Amino acid sequence: MDFKQLVGKLETLDFEKLYQDDFFLTWDKSREELDAIFTVADALRALRENNKSAKIFDSGLGISIFRDNSTRTRFSFASACNMLGLEVQDLEEKKSQIAHGETLMETANMVSFMADIIGIRDDMYIGKGHAYQKEFAESVQMGYDEGILEQRPTVVSLQCDIDHPTQMMADSLHFAHYFDGMENLKGKKIALTWAYSPSYGKPLSVPQGGIGLWTRLGMDVVLAYPEGYEVMDEVVEVAKKNVEECGGSFTITNSMEEACKDADIVYAKSWAPFAAMEERTELYGNGDFEGIDALEERLLEQNAKHKDWTVTEELMKTTKNGKALYGHPLPADITGVSCKEGEVDASVFDRYRKELYQQASFKPYIIAAMIFLQKVKNPKEKLEELWSDADKRLNDK
Repeated sequence: MDFKQLVGKLETLDFEKLYQDDFFLTWDKSREELDAIFTVADALRALRENNKSAKIFDSGLGISIFRDNSTRTRFSFASACNMLGLEVQDLEEKKSQIAHGETLMETANMVSFMADIIGIRDDMYIGKGHAYQKEFAESVQMGYDEGILEQRPTVVSLQCDIDHPTQMMADSLHFAHYFDGMENLKGKKIALTWAYSPSYGKPLSVPQGGIGLWTRLGMDVVLAYPEGYEVMDEVVEVAKKNVEECGGSFTITNSMEEACKDADIVYAKSWAPFAAMEERTELYGNGDFEGIDALEERLLEQNAKHKDWTVTEELMKTTKNGKALYGHPLPADITGVSCKEGEVDASVFDRYRKELYQQASFKPYIIAAMIFLQKVKNPKEKLEELWSDADKRLNDK
């Protein structure tokens, strides 16, 4: 598909509500709105591949707020902002007045005077991350409504306690390219399975984001985990509703082998039990650090009972024709490399390393597409203008 055909797809989609809107959960958006983001992400990538500038801003800030450690998402957000012409400024809470009692409302307005986009990652505490993002967005809306802010910055979730929208959409676009089209994901079986990790407390937002999005795409989604590693009931209900509306299927099993049998994609990732994450949130809220240490020790012991939940060469042979695509949001716990025993055997990871890195490469474009559609009123016209008239990104002559 050439560039003109690619952006022409936008004429068939209804996505006007994305303009001047925020992005929190994939299931809050229509399927056509998601398709518009996938399309613009591909268009922006085509611009860069053809050495064409995608700058739509000549000034402005992208504010990043990371309340958890990050490599891929942090640099993807910075890359997306830079690609579009924004400078990135990190809000480091320890260097701010937040520790001195500054309210969230005040923080949100103080950092937003010349901001166009605010990306927030807050994924560690159940019932907190999504609520923080929503309150932040409401605070900047208030600032805009009262005339404090000349323009209202858009808020994008870079991961919360419920969903990881930029990750799951990037992964989906990778799958679509691998299988030659988003429409070809319909009916594909994906084993979204828990895997053993020697660490604890990994967020639930990846498995929840997966079942919340991939059921929208008509895939046959199998969520697998040992007993006791359940995810949020409310997101399970979202997945079941998606199946009714979009086709495909959604099942839950306590067998990794059952999930991976004849699968087209194996996506194995460790996460903490929902009940344990709730308990940890309460312990942190009470400042009970001895309780947190005891919880960590208990969870590590619980994890250690399931070391057989790992992606091996033997397990991959049971997938469809023994050739399933292996996926992971990274970084993976690789047996014999990053840990003694982990989520995946080194030989499997090495065999799919190129695909895994390609998978990660879609995230900057997904984030850039979200920003683009939230800020550009006529994206098709603007993309065609960039293709025809934009300066070379790199002038190498």
